[in-house]
Amino acid sequence: MALDESVIQERAKEIGKLRDALNTILYGQETLVELTITGLLARGHMLLEGLPGLGKTELVKGLSKALQLVTKRVQFTPDLLPGDITGNPVLQETEKGREFVFQPGPLFANLVLADEINRASPKTQSALLEAMQERRVTVLGETHTLPHPFFVLATQNPIELEGTYPLPEAQLDRFLFKLEVPRNNAATLERIVSQRELGVEPELEPVMDGEALESLMETVRQIYLPDVVANYIARLVDATHSGQSKTAEGIKFGASPRAALSLASAAKARALMAGRINASFEDVKSVAVPVIQHRIILEYNARIDGKTNRQIVESLIAEVPTQDFNTPSTLKQTAAAATN
Repeated sequence: MALDESVIQERAKEIGKLRDALNTILYGQETLVELTITGLLARGHMLLEGLPGLGKTELVKGLSKALQLVTKRVQFTPDLLPGDITGNPVLQETEKGREFVFQPGPLFANLVLADEINRASPKTQSALLEAMQERRVTVLGETHTLPHPFFVLATQNPIELEGTYPLPEAQLDRFLFKLEVPRNNAATLERIVSQRELGVEPELEPVMDGEALESLMETVRQIYLPDVVANYIARLVDATHSGQSKTAEGIKFGASPRAALSLASAAKARALMAGRINASFEDVKSVAVPVIQHRIILEYNARIDGKTNRQIVESLIAEVPTQDFNTPSTLKQTAAAATN
């Protein structure tokens, strides 16, 4: 069923209220807020990377308050065990006698803040894989379903800092976005100093609840993805593999099909935020960097030359044309509708 434009506009206004609320929590980070909301609407998990003290945790707390979601926070440390986050069977007295009863861990929440995720061991990091992909956990052969909606927002300090572990590639691929949290400029710092107190959390009124968020996510699924846009997504992801483009010569391993699906979902979410009924080429371009940059692995020589994942993806966006001149004429005829 086709979406009504008036419905789309109303949904966009609801999203705008959430955007405005989060911008009162995190000053000077409008782009980060925009992408975070995009990731939520696309049903994706997000990895926030930045130096300590830039507001990563405050952003997640703000989301919790604005959306009225059940939120749990896990401080990842080197001695954290997998059972500490998934939960463990505990021996208890029951009507049938003493038996093991599963006690849910902090993963059983709508919004899970995995704070400094790269400080935990790879074994503990991997405990999140099933939860992030299938929204469930399996402990001692017994499967437990996680609540809906379910999001993991992980924060990490840059890998070059002491005491951190690189995230496994399989886990990185399960994050819809990797978002870089930039430092604040002098004007923003002045505003923070003038309006905030150390140790005092900013107040925020709820904007919507989990049911309303679920409704918005369902609307995102109904946003139309034109064939030409789907074709562009496929060619952009394919271009990340060796031999497919000039830029890809610096890439050792390219992005997975999950990256293509993530691009499509994020592009549709951005279209809804803008009040449009279909995703466009520009929607794809605007989310391509946070979707792809953490899913490619560069060659050693490329890293030595000072190239970064972000630079490579930006070059691919500039290199891959939005329209494939080898596509059928029926697709070419619809290309104009996907440019705005």
